[in-house]
Amino acid sequence: MAETQGKVITCRAAVAWGPKEPLVIQEICVDPPQEMEVRVKILYTSICHTDLGTWTGVNEAERAFPRILGHEAVGVVESVGEGVKDVKEGDYVIPTFNGECGECRVCKKEVSNLCERYKVDPMKRLMVSDGGTRFSTTTNKDGGSSQSQRIYHFLNTSTFTEYTVLDSACVVKIDPNAPLKQMSLLSCGVSTGVGAAWNTAKVKEGTTTAVFGLGSVGLAVAEGARARGASRIIGVDANASKFEKGKLMGITDFINPKDLTKPVHERIRELTRGGVDYSFECTGNVDVLREAFLSTHAGWGSTVLVGIYATPRTLPLHPMELFDGRKITGSVFGGFKPKSQLPSFAQQCMKGVVKLEPFITNELPFEKINDAFQLLRDGKSLRCLLQIAKFLKK
Repeated sequence: MAETQGKVITCRAAVAWGPKEPLVIQEICVDPPQEMEVRVKILYTSICHTDLGTWTGVNEAERAFPRILGHEAVGVVESVGEGVKDVKEGDYVIPTFNGECGECRVCKKEVSNLCERYKVDPMKRLMVSDGGTRFSTTTNKDGGSSQSQRIYHFLNTSTFTEYTVLDSACVVKIDPNAPLKQMSLLSCGVSTGVGAAWNTAKVKEGTTTAVFGLGSVGLAVAEGARARGASRIIGVDANASKFEKGKLMGITDFINPKDLTKPVHERIRELTRGGVDYSFECTGNVDVLREAFLSTHAGWGSTVLVGIYATPRTLPLHPMELFDGRKITGSVFGGFKPKSQLPSFAQQCMKGVVKLEPFITNELPFEKINDAFQLLRDGKSLRCLLQIAKFLKK
């Protein structure tokens, strides 16, 4: 790719011009990477509920348009900026919305993965090095000529484009022999869910779990609990179509709240003689969070927050409810330190410890990205994979 190094690349991207407006496939300019940045050719990308939430503009404070969304992907390094040592042209990589600089106090401690400089920040829309963007328009959203306009970045990644530029802290090198389509899932959903079970809750063999919300992240939690030997995994979702898929991820019992005449937590307590050892809230709904908390066993039950909460409402708990020994905690990117731990996790996935194939339910060409968004909105897709560019391995 020497012919493009140091030059502006013109390519296609799916640009979001406003809340709920259809994404526009159009030509954009992608600048060369600056110091400690990497330019990546995106091969595959998939759509997550976080993309959907930002596109709909649920949180007004996060709105910034025009913008290139997307944060689950796999690609190949096209070029690197000054100072980048750990990846080079031709390396296969996955972008991560939660970075790891390896130098700050947090990165040097094992207890957290929230890098002081590159941790996930939904408000961030500019590059760290100079406060600028690496994307700009060549036309307006209708295809007509207009003055060049900068396009904002998203979640340290912006993968709905043929080329993107990332901080090197948010790029993870993977095995060149890895199944690339499946590796894209490790950028967010699968790592977030499996890691919540492995790293945050530390699910042990023979224990019981309840997973509230059976989207990709919730099913990844179930898959992580299964891989750790959980004896009972209870899935809770109002969409009954999720239950069949859940069986593939180890879910042993299903509860549809619509079928109950009592609170979900009471039913779970009945099934488990007092409550589960671990519960995971994956919907981003504070009322569901309360049910998840109350479904755990007094004395040792642990609830992990995995969902994204757009609401201004606070925790629906009374402080005295924590005096019975139950705990509640949050999990970002499943507690994984991306550069330090994700390559090993990818190897485990390649060995079949965690099954990735069932998560990809649909595949579409890049031009059909708006159809992919609709599939997710309708609850008909876990992950719809979009092929952005073709690249033959050497």
